[in-house]
Amino acid sequence: MLSYANLREKILILMLLSVTTYLNIANYRCRKFLEKSSKLINFRSIYTESLTKHLYLSKIFTQSMLEALISSKTRVKLLLKFFLNSKSEGYLRGLEQEFGESTNSIRIELNRFEKAGMLKTESSGNKKFFKANTEHPLFQEVHNILRKYIGVDTIIEKVINRLGNVEQVYLVGSLSKGIDHKIIDLIIFGDVDKEYLVRLIDRVEEHLSRKIRYLTYSMAEHDEILKVYPDGLLLWSRKQDGDGK
Repeated sequence: MLSYANLREKILILMLLSVTTYLNIANYRCRKFLEKSSKLINFRSIYTESLTKHLYLSKIFTQSMLEALISSKTRVKLLLKFFLNSKSEGYLRGLEQEFGESTNSIRIELNRFEKAGMLKTESSGNKKFFKANTEHPLFQEVHNILRKYIGVDTIIEKVINRLGNVEQVYLVGSLSKGIDHKIIDLIIFGDVDKEYLVRLIDRVEEHLSRKIRYLTYSMAEHDEILKVYPDGLLLWSRKQDGDGK
């Protein structure tokens, strides 16, 4: 028989999976509707209106779903800390200072994640470091939800995919370190039309609760720039997307 704590964890897992399924279905249905509508000149206004509604509903849903599904704000912070960028790691006292919360509340949530197998640990001196277990069956699902939560999936879809000559996009700054922030910092590598980029960013920011800051560089500068941003998280690559093969 499941204990109350184990039952809550299993319910959480099912809810997270349900959220992912919902978003995938919503995106698929929206694309299909827009494809049909775009073929009819008279439906151009419907196309635009539907796209706007989809972006708005997606923003509202993804920003509130973690708080709605997970009552503990500490747990949400830990999800962002470890599951957005799998390179992130932390120890109890450091997380206390970073989150501004009590050690006890953080310890409770860390123990829950560790018992569920979602975090792995490593000791160094008298410190116990926590890191995401990327081999856990739910890692990728949680990671994808967090991408939607902060808005980077919308940026990739509505900005990067339309620029044409982008090679790679990295998330840097506070969010790349798993710290929630109102600004999304990006580094874009490629031959970018900056005027078009500004227009696309302005449109997307209307539907996000965060501002977008970005720097653009050529691929020749790639290695040197990334030395300055060791916590940079690769969000998109032309090769991974299938166009560079």
